[in-house]
Amino acid sequence: MRTVWRTAVVVLSTWGILIVLLLAPAPLPENLRYQIYSPASVGLWFLSMLVTPFVTVFLRWDWITKPRRRAA
Repeated sequence: MRTVWRTAVVVLSTWGILIVLLLAPAPLPENLRYQIYSPASVGLWFLSMLVTPFVTVFLRWDWITKPRRRAA
């Protein structure tokens, strides 16, 4: 059960970071925002929302499956 929770933490953290990165350019002037939020960049962002969680779970698999140490 711990593996499921840790996997969920990794996936939700990844999605949270990607959402923050999407919203980060919002304070910029309007003419720059159109270039940043072009259909191609939004499509790539959406693709990263689908692919990146698998990559992060693969990279953090040791932490996900490692048993927690108990304090003595």
